[in-house]
Amino acid sequence: MKKLLYTFIGASLMLLGTTSCEDFLETSSPSDATPEFVFSDATTARAALMEAYEKWRGKAYVHANGLFYDLVIGGSDSERHPEAYSAQSRHIPENLYQGGTASFNINDSKANNGVNAWPALYSIIATCNTLCNAVEGTDTYTSIKNSTATTNELTDLYGQAVTLRATAYFELLRFWGDVPHNLIPGKEAEGLTPRDQIYEYHINKLREVEPYMYRLGESATADATLMTRTYTQGLIGRMCLYAGGYSTRRTDLGADFYKDLEGNVLSMEKKVQGTANNAIYARRSDYLKFYEIAKTYLAACVNNSGTAALCLNDPRTEGGSGQKYSNPFQYAFQQNMNLTLSTESVYEIAETRGVQSERPYAFGRPTSGSSKNNYPCKNYGQSRFHPTYYYGDFDPNDMRRDVTCTVTGTVGASGIEKLLPFTPGSQANGGGIANNKWDENRQPNPYWEGQRKSGINNPYMRMSDVILMLAEVYAELGDEMTAKLELAKVHNRAFATTELADLDGFINKYGGIKGAIAQERKLEFGGEGLRRYDLIRTGEFPAAIKAIRTELTAMVNGLQSQGYYTFENGNTISSYVWVKGVDAKTSKGYRLTTQCTDVNDPVLYPGWRGVYDDWEGLSGNSIYGANPGTNLAIKGLFNHIEPGSTEAQALETDGYTKTEWGKTIVDFKDDYSSAVFCGYVEGEAPIYFVPFTSVAIKASNGKIVNGYGFRNE
Repeated sequence: MKKLLYTFIGASLMLLGTTSCEDFLETSSPSDATPEFVFSDATTARAALMEAYEKWRGKAYVHANGLFYDLVIGGSDSERHPEAYSAQSRHIPENLYQGGTASFNINDSKANNGVNAWPALYSIIATCNTLCNAVEGTDTYTSIKNSTATTNELTDLYGQAVTLRATAYFELLRFWGDVPHNLIPGKEAEGLTPRDQIYEYHINKLREVEPYMYRLGESATADATLMTRTYTQGLIGRMCLYAGGYSTRRTDLGADFYKDLEGNVLSMEKKVQGTANNAIYARRSDYLKFYEIAKTYLAACVNNSGTAALCLNDPRTEGGSGQKYSNPFQYAFQQNMNLTLSTESVYEIAETRGVQSERPYAFGRPTSGSSKNNYPCKNYGQSRFHPTYYYGDFDPNDMRRDVTCTVTGTVGASGIEKLLPFTPGSQANGGGIANNKWDENRQPNPYWEGQRKSGINNPYMRMSDVILMLAEVYAELGDEMTAKLELAKVHNRAFATTELADLDGFINKYGGIKGAIAQERKLEFGGEGLRRYDLIRTGEFPAAIKAIRTELTAMVNGLQSQGYYTFENGNTISSYVWVKGVDAKTSKGYRLTTQCTDVNDPVLYPGWRGVYDDWEGLSGNSIYGANPGTNLAIKGLFNHIEPGSTEAQALETDGYTKTEWGKTIVDFKDDYSSAVFCGYVEGEAPIYFVPFTSVAIKASNGKIVNGYGFRNE
């Protein structure tokens, strides 16, 4: 696949993005970075832009490590972190600040990765500002403003700089709310700017430049590792949904602080009018205008998406040993594991094999073992799921469940599959149900020499996201028929047949088209970090918090009182399951399993687990080939088997071992119930932001101060 080449032209270009934590508000431009130099030709312009992309890839702290790791991949009604609440300070902001925001240490880098993300994002913005201001002094920009431009490499590069800057601001806004707005190199921002003005500015700017950018595949360089017109259109839609959505807002900045771009004071529709923390949970009353804008650009993206497309077919044929595939959803992620660009990606952040990357180490299938020369190496498994999501949310026929979630990890030291216990912890030693979308066992040629070097890209926007955003927009604007057509595209591809998909039944179950679209997004994007902020912007965060706490409590009570709990969809989680190590290579012909619908096959069902077929071929160590317990057969995962029953005794006679499963949830019930969103106070605006650190406050010369109850030192 094409990877970004971070090659810079001349030492002066390397200075373009140089900023420090102390001067992040002052986005100065080096004297030699003139428009004539930077945009003298496409080569120098592209080299300058690549520096900003590399900052975004490697040190943004918002899409891999950092705030994504802490707050985006967990903290929803589907996603959680694996460790005990008391073991990690990052659980405090994830679960909405138990004990109140005033008691939170704003400078604790272990609990507030905003310490790193804040200067990193402004450094990216600084570089983009220099690039944007450079082109805005040329004839190229004049032709864009006058709508007389033709798309060429320079207009496209300018559009990419504008889009990367808007993406950085999008991340700042969702983590901090109102922030300084910097656009001109060398001019210091004056305090906080209302989020509404920042959203509007960048939405307008993206609308200005997107006609003069290449869609995916329209030029030799317009692939999914760059910000193309296709992504820009999707980003306009994404930013519109946030701009018009609910968010927690400050009331300590004055009644007239929140203004639109023209300076008009905004009226608000309040979802929660709290009395604590000087905060309300509200959206602007004119929110529908953003849905109208979103409709235009999301529809344009869907209808002319270049080379990006929703994966509707799985091109893989039956494997040589009888492996079944026929799962286009899994194939979308398999392409990334194959180190090729996913045809479903609108934009994915490029990674390079042998360089640190977080998939699957933090956001994928866990592995226990050493960090080097293991099969596979250690994978921490930061991305986990509430058991209610795995057992209760997915229809048993939904092919996304086993692709998204796994109950087994692997052990690199012995090359075997292992049940993931619910004991709080990490790797394959604990943490419960894990993210299965990325798995080094599933790479054709796994990188076993060291951890965190798989080379798997980071999908930042997929076509299914664009389609479901468009469905949401149509539904909000009252066009439910068209919304249903868009919803059907994503929903139906998750099932083997339209009869099994039962779209009408799905819509009815979730109270109408809006509820169905929200639930579809929950099922589609598990482990990708969209759910938490979907709940926030749609105003459903408080209701979802109450619902997940009720569901978890009911599950724990059922396990504690009767040894099992049955969900509405018929799935049952039990205190115990029965497991047995088996030689799948001999009995099945392969170890790495694929799609399976046979619930009576304990080795292949649930699907998409197992271990790499040929570790011994990589290791030269016969232990991997000789181990008779490579794969794990599981009985009682979705149905209750009573301990001591005839069925249980027969399994034990057959070599199965009774193993704690739901019992461990009861043993650690606080972590699986009362600790979840333990900082939420009903009737108060949820505080999900991170605070400004004292370094950022000091650097602003007193022009920004914390809100939401946070201290300033």
